[in-house]
Amino acid sequence: MDDLDVVEEQLGRRPRGVEKVAHRCPCGNPDVVETKPRLDDGTPFPTLYYLTCPHATAACSRLESAGVMRDMQERLSTDPELAAHYAKAHEDYLARRKQIEDVPEITRVSAGGMPDRVKCLHVHLAHALAAGEGVNPFGDEVRKAIEPWWQAAPCV
Repeated sequence: MDDLDVVEEQLGRRPRGVEKVAHRCPCGNPDVVETKPRLDDGTPFPTLYYLTCPHATAACSRLESAGVMRDMQERLSTDPELAAHYAKAHEDYLARRKQIEDVPEITRVSAGGMPDRVKCLHVHLAHALAAGEGVNPFGDEVRKAIEPWWQAAPCV
């Protein structure tokens, strides 16, 4: 089974605009894909990194349901150092996307609420996995909170 077939099985649909696998789960399957900033039909697509592993996705959803984003948002609004780090994560996201293609309609739009809000922990985890530790502070926190998501069994 090739990577796109694995991602299709993970998502339950064929993925759109995949540029490449951006990260692999320790089980060996893709868990993050990098998407093109403009889909084949011309639609701008700001979500550069897309989390595909159902185990990781479910774990992020559990954190969201538990109010983790609300707590992160509160810390973001009261911790200038964290806010500065998060702003750098936003700039990193934009720069990585622009390396693939500059799409003027989404030039300053990243994902996950960056740089002012925290929403969609899936996006933050995907960014942290693809970019590496130390780039997205909330993505790093999510990763630490849900590891080892892959140990239950491979997702496919």
